[in-house]
Amino acid sequence: MNIKKIISFGVFLFGVMAFAQNVILSNVAKTHENTDKFLYKINPEITKGEYLGEILVNGFSNDDVAVFDAIYKKAKQIGANTFSWRKPDGLEDEAFNPNHYMLSLYYVAANDIPKEFNTIYLVASSNKDQKISINKDKLELKERHFIKKSFNVGEEITVSTRQFLGSGIKVTGKEEHPAQYFQISNFKVKENKSIYGGINIKTSDIIGLERSYGDFLTTIYTEQK
Repeated sequence: MNIKKIISFGVFLFGVMAFAQNVILSNVAKTHENTDKFLYKINPEITKGEYLGEILVNGFSNDDVAVFDAIYKKAKQIGANTFSWRKPDGLEDEAFNPNHYMLSLYYVAANDIPKEFNTIYLVASSNKDQKISINKDKLELKERHFIKKSFNVGEEITVSTRQFLGSGIKVTGKEEHPAQYFQISNFKVKENKSIYGGINIKTSDIIGLERSYGDFLTTIYTEQK
């Protein structure tokens, strides 16, 4: 191997290392037996759960489905059914860092997990801004951002992708109607075969998401006001 090839290989290897992502079960305090299929987000200051451990995500990836799949599998190894983002110690004002973050894992009895009603989350794609309208108000949803909209019983919200032959959804507030999550995308998404069965995939530009994956995306993405 000549010197040019060695340098090229070194640059390639550095690039792979620089952009590789690791999902590590970095701490296990205890395990809990359960058969729950979900992994919901909680606020541990409000919802008290049994602390089980920590997951460290180091490095960045745009493949959010694969990242969540890895997190889900490791969480289920110790019986977790809920999680929260843990801010770095001593840095309470620190913003979320998608290149390096920790998730605390808990077990919470299903009846004790809080529910959110008459709310929709509109989540952008991981790599492109999206033009949408909400009740005819036009806006641009930034990549890796989400919008949260709450509404009253009987109130109607219409969301459109503002594209020729694009998709639209209409949601009406009902008594105790659980929160819904939608991802806006301008490309087709292949069917997901993950064991957790959490993501409802469609070949459309508005994709309905199961709460577990929606909770994950609204943790690692930034809320757009």
